[in-house]
Amino acid sequence: MADVTSGHHLPNLRPDGKPLHPSWLPRQRRGVTPQMIGRYPDYDVLGAMDTWDGATRRVVLARLEEPGPLRFFDASEEPTLRAFCDIALAQDADPRIPVAEMVDAKLADGEFDGYQYAGMPDDRDTWHMVLAGLNETAEATSGAESFAAAPIEDQEFIVGRFAKAQLCGGTWEKLNVKRAWSVVMRGALGAFYSHPWAWNEIGFGGPAYPRGFMRLGGVANREQFETPGATAEDPAGAVEEDHLYG
Repeated sequence: MADVTSGHHLPNLRPDGKPLHPSWLPRQRRGVTPQMIGRYPDYDVLGAMDTWDGATRRVVLARLEEPGPLRFFDASEEPTLRAFCDIALAQDADPRIPVAEMVDAKLADGEFDGYQYAGMPDDRDTWHMVLAGLNETAEATSGAESFAAAPIEDQEFIVGRFAKAQLCGGTWEKLNVKRAWSVVMRGALGAFYSHPWAWNEIGFGGPAYPRGFMRLGGVANREQFETPGATAEDPAGAVEEDHLYG
């Protein structure tokens, strides 16, 4: 595991402005995390599931079930959807949280967030258009037949431009690109951080009902079911430091 006291893992403190690959973190020894790495290698949120009520336990454990086939996105969209989710969430090895399937299920079931940006199409249409736009940009950038077929470096470049609302032409002209990024990342991040593997990765204590949380006041005050991280670094403080140089 790398020494992080110098802050060399923080994007804005690195010469290239890119984050250090998360492989610097230790291998997970208990439970599952994306790519089996994380700051809390001896933590498994499922160890506390006996403290959850039955309904909560059923909801959480259902997220660990093997996902079924996509129902909203068609076969031509699936590779681009998966490639985009992997790049945007830095999931480049198994085990992966099935974000594509979770986003697909939400859209197929019509479970929306209760609001829609003014001037933007329905979120379902936004997703379709974003995937089409990514394919068009990949063809223009590298001559690839689709975003999923483009080299990883090109995929990262395109997603970086998308995040900065710098994509234009073709399908992108029909969208507010900044808002489109917000829509798809809201869906992808919401899916990712609702999964117990992500909770293990960030040391999240899981559902607070009916157990509740008693020890408040910072990282030094851990609940009895929580474990210390692999480093003494306060992640929140590190992020604040990184932003000072951003």
